[in-house]
Amino acid sequence: MEESAVAQSEHQDEGEALLGVNFDTSGSDSSPIFSSVDNISPCALDIGGSLIKLVYFAKQHDCSGTDTNNGSAEKKDGVQNGRNSYRDLSGRLHFEKFETSKINECLDFILSKQLCRRSCAQPGLLVNNNTIMKATGGGAFKFADLFKEKLGVILDKQDEMSCLVTGVNFLLKAVPSEAFTYINGKKQFVQIDPTNLFPYLLVNIGSGVSLIKVDGDGKFERVSGTNVGGGTFWGLGKLLTKCKSFDELLELSQQGNNRVIDMLVGDIYGGMDYAKIGLSATAIASSFGKPVSENKELEDYRPEDLARSLLRLISNNIGQIAYLNALLFGIKRIFFGGFFIRGHEYTVDTISVAVQFWSKGEAQALFLRHEGYLGALGAFKSYEKHGLGDLMAHHIVEESPFALPLVEQDSGSSA
Repeated sequence: MEESAVAQSEHQDEGEALLGVNFDTSGSDSSPIFSSVDNISPCALDIGGSLIKLVYFAKQHDCSGTDTNNGSAEKKDGVQNGRNSYRDLSGRLHFEKFETSKINECLDFILSKQLCRRSCAQPGLLVNNNTIMKATGGGAFKFADLFKEKLGVILDKQDEMSCLVTGVNFLLKAVPSEAFTYINGKKQFVQIDPTNLFPYLLVNIGSGVSLIKVDGDGKFERVSGTNVGGGTFWGLGKLLTKCKSFDELLELSQQGNNRVIDMLVGDIYGGMDYAKIGLSATAIASSFGKPVSENKELEDYRPEDLARSLLRLISNNIGQIAYLNALLFGIKRIFFGGFFIRGHEYTVDTISVAVQFWSKGEAQALFLRHEGYLGALGAFKSYEKHGLGDLMAHHIVEESPFALPLVEQDSGSSA
């Protein structure tokens, strides 16, 4: 049984530039499969069971290797004596998502943006016939042949858990105000001290849920998980409400009242609290418990109420499992990521309340503005070992739609 609270939702735009990154392409190739930096696509993928997350880099300056300021053909930052010259590439990371069941839309997007072509020409270097593209998630294996057939791209598969942790560490160390809490209906950004980051628990909510204990850069262990995650919400929600997409289901849940579906403590105790064990009358005693005693069919219930109850059920469950694992390992700080959350206030609030309730305020639930792209960012970061420079060592500019203030609105009374 869990305490519950009311929250609203926030719309998140996709396809906009979220991070501005300046980095260089200096350094020699350390992998035998790359004959040149330039046959590495400035793009990385996280192909999950439900969604494909894509991160791509768009340059802001000419990559011709000439100094366009004075019109001369002088090499910029060139290394002489026959060694490769390199250029400073200034640009911005962009983020996109696609349903995995509609993977052709992703392929079309990659073609339209020419992401499967070489980033820029470097004379005198041999380039493989196939572009190399970093990818993580199960779909990197499942769809490898499709990418090679349709795009001429070889997916360089990266470990999924490693990419998730790398992505989170990068964001927390390099991006100001990446993490935030949600307490009593208010979003509060938290400044993370990079020297005091570890240990923490990462709860990545995708189709399923993975709980990862992170002790340092490259030091992590998947300690638990659950099969009740975003895929469960989407799948059950589709059956119960006929919604065609995850976003449609989330939007529908905003209009619902889960008290119509859930059995509350007050329903059992005649409207009273169970004060002796600290449960209020509005605490949920049984998710989806009310229809048991009602002579109604599925069509007699509003789809929005069903969606609301389902979202509450899954979010509460994840929050409790997260806290219990944090308790087991003595961890106070829990970061939640994955596309299940999507900055949705009701989801964030439910998870926060669950952690607060079960830990009696001792553990802290934190959320990430770039929550859905952790794996894709980690895969993108793996380009560094092939000569794309250290993203962390260069200037980063925030310009994120995730940073928009939460919209306050009346959502009615709901447990």
